[in-house]
Amino acid sequence: MKKVLGFLIMMIGFLAANAQTPDEADIKQQEKIKSLYVAFITQKLELSSAEAQVFWPIHNEFEKEVKAVDMNLPELEREQKILDIKKRYEPRFNKVLLNPKRVDKLFRLNGEFRKKLIERISKQRANQQRPKLRRGV
Repeated sequence: MKKVLGFLIMMIGFLAANAQTPDEADIKQQEKIKSLYVAFITQKLELSSAEAQVFWPIHNEFEKEVKAVDMNLPELEREQKILDIKKRYEPRFNKVLLNPKRVDKLFRLNGEFRKKLIERISKQRANQQRPKLRRGV
């Protein structure tokens, strides 16, 4: 599964390399990241198709609220607002996932996905900036 995730994340690099307008490339890259995220969470939480049909609309509402938190707030205030949102959504997630451990795992997986994505993008950028050496004459 790690190979599949690695492959999917590498696809992000190909989107960035496409010769498109910046807006089109950004939109496609965001869509690709979203689909990678959905696949990652679905696989890690082992969501059945029935669970996924109920889970993703709730998650999308949750994500929308989290994204609406003002990034200009002081760190602790921003984190508290996000924590309050998580607390509000925890019972709804628990109804779908049927296990508090799976809900906790969901919140951890979000950070894990972001960390892996940032690492992959950093590696790609480093590889793009490294000069290519010619071998042989």
